Amino acid sequence: MRPRAGLGRVLDDLGSTLLTLGHGQPQRGAEIGGVVIHDPADRPDLPPHALVLGVGLRDAEEITALLPELGRQQVAALIVRAPVPHGDAVAAAAEESGVAVLGLTPGASWTQLVAILRSLLAEGDVGVVDAESLGGIPSGDLFALANAVSALLDAPITVEDRSSRVLAFSGRQDEADQSRIETILGRQVPEKYTRMLAERGVFRRLYRDDEPVWIDPLPLGRDEQPRVAVAVRAGDEVLGSIWAAVREPLSQDRLRALRDAAKLVALHMLRIRAGADVERRLRTDLLSTALEGGAGARDALSRLGLAHQPVVVLALTTIQQPGSMQPGPSDAGLATERQQLSDGFAMHLSAVHARSAAALVGDVAYGLLPLSGDAADGEDRAARIAAEFLGRVGHRDRAAIAVGPVARDVAELAYARTTADRVVRVLRSRHGSGPRVARLGDVTVEALVLELRDLVTARGDGLTGAVAKLWEYDKEHNGRMVETLHAWLDAFGDVTVASASLHVHPNTLRYRLRRLSALGGLDLDDADARFAAMLQLRIFDRPLASAARVAPEDR
Repeated sequence: MRPRAGLGRVLDDLGSTLLTLGHGQPQRGAEIGGVVIHDPADRPDLPPHALVLGVGLRDAEEITALLPELGRQQVAALIVRAPVPHGDAVAAAAEESGVAVLGLTPGASWTQLVAILRSLLAEGDVGVVDAESLGGIPSGDLFALANAVSALLDAPITVEDRSSRVLAFSGRQDEADQSRIETILGRQVPEKYTRMLAERGVFRRLYRDDEPVWIDPLPLGRDEQPRVAVAVRAGDEVLGSIWAAVREPLSQDRLRALRDAAKLVALHMLRIRAGADVERRLRTDLLSTALEGGAGARDALSRLGLAHQPVVVLALTTIQQPGSMQPGPSDAGLATERQQLSDGFAMHLSAVHARSAAALVGDVAYGLLPLSGDAADGEDRAARIAAEFLGRVGHRDRAAIAVGPVARDVAELAYARTTADRVVRVLRSRHGSGPRVARLGDVTVEALVLELRDLVTARGDGLTGAVAKLWEYDKEHNGRMVETLHAWLDAFGDVTVASASLHVHPNTLRYRLRRLSALGGLDLDDADARFAAMLQLRIFDRPLASAARVAPEDR
């Protein structure tokens, strides 16, 4: 059985279609530790046996200079855009460093390559033992299965989902036509092809029958080949389809083999779907256990690969807009949005550091970002990373991220999570106004006010003293005493600024101040009295919706 995640496996499945070996001898035994994009301005520690994507690397001298450094970090291969530069210097550097140099086919996008590699290598498995086999093929290994079906049919095939996205493909794709090449490079059947197939009723026949469907060549060029396709079903549910590019109709034996292969593909697709759910639940449980800081936190961190190093806790939350209806726990749309944001957040963090971990716990997506090197500016670095993520999903203005303090050991992790939760609450209370990335130092006052509000609510306290009397007066006489006091305190006693905020004349404001001082018995020259009034106005919020319960002695 081939290595589950080795470089040899990558070349076997993607070679001749997406990747070509330029220099070096790939080590086929070692498992790939991750996929990392090379950035000359920021070179973090790489996981062992990583695949490094040399985006923008073209010059032979630049590649030659980089290979020894990658060799010292035990990198498996460097991937650059084909054609790979030739020359004795590059070849010697590849041989000496032990790093193979691969070429990415022109026209293929780096984004799609990352998606294919992550799917192929199943990067991110946590606590998973060797998978069982289905039909003699490792469970969930659609690429190996695609090659097996291709050998049975003597034709290049693709395995696609219901949306015509390519889940896996076999070798020998160079024997197919231009439309197949475009499909492989884009990992998606182009829309112009799917539209023509839909107009011909191909999808209707495909999903209606269990038998393979013959599809005549599309009128796109002389090299277009016919297709034979069969639906992949699990009971009544259509999971996807298998497409073979052929030159002539298949024999009965091969049609039977294709039908049988569809059943086996269904088992593998179900195993992938179940495995993804299990992996997500496992990662969520491990992350939750680590954040709680209990007896199992150390073991959970070890299984996440984050033991013995400082980490920053990030908390991604969605913001409810003011005036919108509060969703219930079963709101499917909001739950889907949170999960999608969480998945994107996990991918963003993994691109920054391969050992980072993220999962949706309740309604908050927590991320653990390990810090390499000096951790003194860890919060600042984490805040920049969080801002970059929100910038990429900027159209979703309902998202915000809280940055917790650096946790240098398990004992500090629970405190870091609690701190992040305090910041999350402040971000939610803002309803989308203000910065969408914050640390506790940025929102300390707001966090304390919210906690004081919890305390007075739990004890059933209401407004007392001068503010209570002014609120009662406003309620009975439709006055604006509380609003005036609030504006004056916010303006730090500046009558001009306060009157402008209320759109009244300064003399009107002075009159109201004398009036409210007399009504409430409030000495505006007393610093303690001003502080007490300001604190009550903050705790009970400006609209004073919760101030209906005024203390009896102040009525």
